[in-house]
Amino acid sequence: MLSEETKQRALRILERRDVSRKELITKLTDKGVSLEEAAAAADWLEALGVIDDARYAGIVVRHYMSKGYGKARIQNELYRHGLAKDLWEEALAQYQEPEEAIDRLLRAKLKSGSPDRAELKRATDALLRRGFSWREISAAKERVLGENDDYEEST
Repeated sequence: MLSEETKQRALRILERRDVSRKELITKLTDKGVSLEEAAAAADWLEALGVIDDARYAGIVVRHYMSKGYGKARIQNELYRHGLAKDLWEEALAQYQEPEEAIDRLLRAKLKSGSPDRAELKRATDALLRRGFSWREISAAKERVLGENDDYEEST
């Protein structure tokens, strides 16, 4: 049986921000609610349409895309939020290669007009940490460094 107190607690959690089913259950159990009752609260909220992991996965993708993160980092966030892998594909369909964003980030990381190997490595490593693929980074390097006719990559 789902207590009124647990219902109210679950609704207070959702007042602050959307959460996944797994996050709601974790938050409720952290507050002392039994696992069975937390799952019942999640079931109740899913039946009402308040919790929808497919919708929430889309929110996560759009949020991290707008912050300038790459696909790998977004997948990590979907995992971290406890969203099932079968929801990822549909949510990630919204992902657009962020050419403009990655170019802007690369320009910001490259302080000089003619970066040396060390500066270029630091910049590309930063982009890798943000979750961009090597293919995306390579294309951005060509675009950004191609703007500077003076640059010749030393090998």
